Amino acid sequence: MTKNGNSLDQRTFDKLSRLYIIALSTIALSVIISQIFVRNHLETQKSDSTVINVAGRQRMLSQKLTKEIVSLSDYSDKKNRLRLKKNILETLYLWQLSHYSLQKGNDSLGLPEQNSDKIKSKFIAINPVFETIQKASKSILKKLENPTISIDELSSEIEKVTHNEGSFLLMMDEIVNQYNVEADKKIDWLKKLEFLLMSFTLIILLGEFLFIFWPTAKSVKATLSELLSAEKRAKKMAFDADELSLSKEKSIKELRALSHAMDETLLFARISPSGSLIHMGNKFSRLFKLSKTNQETLIWKVLSDNENEQLLIENLINKYKKTGWQGEVKATIKGAVAVWLEMSLVPYRPTEDRSELLIIASEITDRKAAQIEVERLTEESFEEKMSQQKIISSKIIENQEKEQNRIAKDVHDGIGQMLTGLKYNLESINMNDIEKTTLKIEHLKELTTNIIKGVRTATFNLTPPELSDHGIVPAITKLTHELGRLTGKEIIFFNKTDFNERLDSLIEINIYRIVQEAINNAIKYADSSHILVSLSHSQNILSINIDDDGKGFEPAKVKKVKNGDGGMGMTFMKERIKYIEGRLFLNSELGKGTRVTLNIPI
Repeated sequence: MTKNGNSLDQRTFDKLSRLYIIALSTIALSVIISQIFVRNHLETQKSDSTVINVAGRQRMLSQKLTKEIVSLSDYSDKKNRLRLKKNILETLYLWQLSHYSLQKGNDSLGLPEQNSDKIKSKFIAINPVFETIQKASKSILKKLENPTISIDELSSEIEKVTHNEGSFLLMMDEIVNQYNVEADKKIDWLKKLEFLLMSFTLIILLGEFLFIFWPTAKSVKATLSELLSAEKRAKKMAFDADELSLSKEKSIKELRALSHAMDETLLFARISPSGSLIHMGNKFSRLFKLSKTNQETLIWKVLSDNENEQLLIENLINKYKKTGWQGEVKATIKGAVAVWLEMSLVPYRPTEDRSELLIIASEITDRKAAQIEVERLTEESFEEKMSQQKIISSKIIENQEKEQNRIAKDVHDGIGQMLTGLKYNLESINMNDIEKTTLKIEHLKELTTNIIKGVRTATFNLTPPELSDHGIVPAITKLTHELGRLTGKEIIFFNKTDFNERLDSLIEINIYRIVQEAINNAIKYADSSHILVSLSHSQNILSINIDDDGKGFEPAKVKKVKNGDGGMGMTFMKERIKYIEGRLFLNSELGKGTRVTLNIPI
């Protein structure tokens, strides 16, 4: 009976094996057929998203092209015209490439060569509008080759572009919508195909489950249940036998590894509460050159041979042996080499009747040396800044004295002498001699005019009344006008944003002095003929640029003021801008002039 049963089981197994092979082959065949259908359909559809994206982008490009062309009317300067010309050229190229590629295909853009009849007809309708905008844009680019062309000469081409843009956008919307409709149809067809293939596969799987897998699973489940039960019993016996041994070995290995790691990686030691050394790690021993034969000693004698350092360490241990401590300690190794340690004292009880102290430290000698060096450099920097500030202060006082002497000299040598002459001329008038009196009065008028000019010249560098009465803009306007008249140079002030607000009086006087110093530097040292002072502002920033066409210089080679030799004008400008919490930027290059920029918060 057993033999017959075994024979029956073998026949059943062979039959099930054949059924398994048939079932698996059927599933594999259905999957392969499904993949073939789906992949063939995806091949025809994979470029749809690219086509729709490129078609949609055409709308954006046409709007961008129109906006850039219309922007030409907002700018007349060469720089902005060149920038807009470059942008128009790039946009037009991409717009043309995309338009032709949508119709004829483009491998680099991933666009197919074929379109539906509806798409082709819509492109035939949009092409005249496209060509009109294209020709107008190319005409504009060609005319822009002439840098002096006016916007009126471009108005007809701009009108063509703006007039045809709306039609192009509407037609392009229709093309994009048609692409979407055709793509949706392909997706719907693919969904139907996937549903049919999925249904067919599920039917096959259901039949195989009912007639093949389920009966087989029952038989296999019973056999596996017996095998798993036997395996569990065997594993439990082996586990119980090895568990204690493995646990013991693991604990020993962990303790050895921890001890080795602490010895090799940490400055680690154990001491008694009285300071006697119980154990010192290998790294600690190597650092302080302590042999195993002389480890029965006091820890402070190991860490240093300096009596003061030993006393400090001894006091620390005695004071904190119950509470613990962490901080920096200076030690000395053999050879009188100083070592800095970041050390922690940790009290612990290995047994109930015995207490010890753990010392865990790390060497911070390099870090401590760096810290000391930083402190030294900080102190030197502070002293240097104080010295420089003294020099600046002395120069400020010296310049004030020079300015007062200059005013006194101008008043004495010029205005004083002219007033004396005016007095003598008035006293010498003889009312009986009408002819001579008339000549003297004319001479007195000329002398009075010269006195007025002298007063204006002597007081020109003082605070102008325009600054206190009307603000920074009128003051700078007067400054540039007067300096241009006195020096014969072309000095122009341009208020770009029509700024006319009043600022704090200290801010205004400092801005005025910085601008005055910058213009004077351009006059004295730059050998320039044209100076432009431009002012603009935003909601939070007032910006002033002083540009000259002089010989320029290399800012990196300008020496810092340390001994009071030169560069004081720039130093005063920086001090003033710093006082009003602004920023000063200096840009210059040999042979290309200089620009000084002030940014002041408002």
